[in-house]
Amino acid sequence: MKAIIPVAGAGTKLRPHTYTQPKALIPLAGKTILSIIVDQLLEGGISEFIFIVGYLGTKIQDYVIDKYPHLKTSFVFQNERRGIGHAILQTRELVANDEIFIVLGDTICEYDVKPILDKPVSMLGVKRVDDPRDFGVAEIEEDGIISRVVEKPQIPKSNMALVGIYKIRETEALFSCLENNIRNQLTSYGEYNLTDAIECMITNKVKFESFKVQNWFDAGKKDTLLESNAKLLKKFGSNISPDHNLENTIVIHPVNIASGCTIKNSIIGPNVAIGEKTNINYSILKDSIIGSFANLTDIVLTHSLIGSDTEVKGESRSLNIGDNTEIDLGES
Repeated sequence: MKAIIPVAGAGTKLRPHTYTQPKALIPLAGKTILSIIVDQLLEGGISEFIFIVGYLGTKIQDYVIDKYPHLKTSFVFQNERRGIGHAILQTRELVANDEIFIVLGDTICEYDVKPILDKPVSMLGVKRVDDPRDFGVAEIEEDGIISRVVEKPQIPKSNMALVGIYKIRETEALFSCLENNIRNQLTSYGEYNLTDAIECMITNKVKFESFKVQNWFDAGKKDTLLESNAKLLKKFGSNISPDHNLENTIVIHPVNIASGCTIKNSIIGPNVAIGEKTNINYSILKDSIIGSFANLTDIVLTHSLIGSDTEVKGESRSLNIGDNTEIDLGES
């Protein structure tokens, strides 16, 4: 069993942060989106990983090699962004007819990996949503067998969304369908989608069962990223590195404070994650993510996403600031 994690997207909904940082490396509850996914798969027993990289791909590669030096990894570069289906096809030689477990690089869900691996059938992760028109949708029979999948249907016949987790045993059938779709230019919304290839497999009598995830944490844009940060902090619990300097500071849990931080005369929390070697003074932070090597002074921040190597001074605001930025909100 090989895990495939596509992380080639540009993450345009999280700009300005993704101009300098891949979306998969955005901090979340003291970890990164990518590390949460990889750790979950490792706990389930998967030890071989294929990462599909593109935009800022060397940062992904350096991060994985540094954080997981003993992991068996391969990196495939998708030079043209032509959709997830096209990305998966690039892994064909590395997969070599093995079974695969695909998790999209911004998909964080609560589910137990091992029982899914043990099932002798291909499986797709699903979650009930209020409006399925923005998702791939699975039509499911009473016995859990998936009869049809459709990418972003305008008139959905089901409210069970595909969450971006796919266990596929019949990999040769998958690659044949992907190849056929690309050869015949069969696209959905201008891209070669994995959903369309899976529908091709179902049409060719490949059996898929559904499994429901407990929670689905959306990390696609600022508001939902901050909401997911709060939920995951509650799930993981507070974590304050012993290598820190807190002086005259109140901490309201849950929070995550990385190593090397100096925080003085401030109130931190709840639902705040702070990157390493960040300095904070005379500030109040709530429901926010702060990057590494940031400097915050005389600021009240709520519902804010602050990039690394930033400097912020001033008064109360809700901010979305990318890396390498300096902002002074004081009076001139």
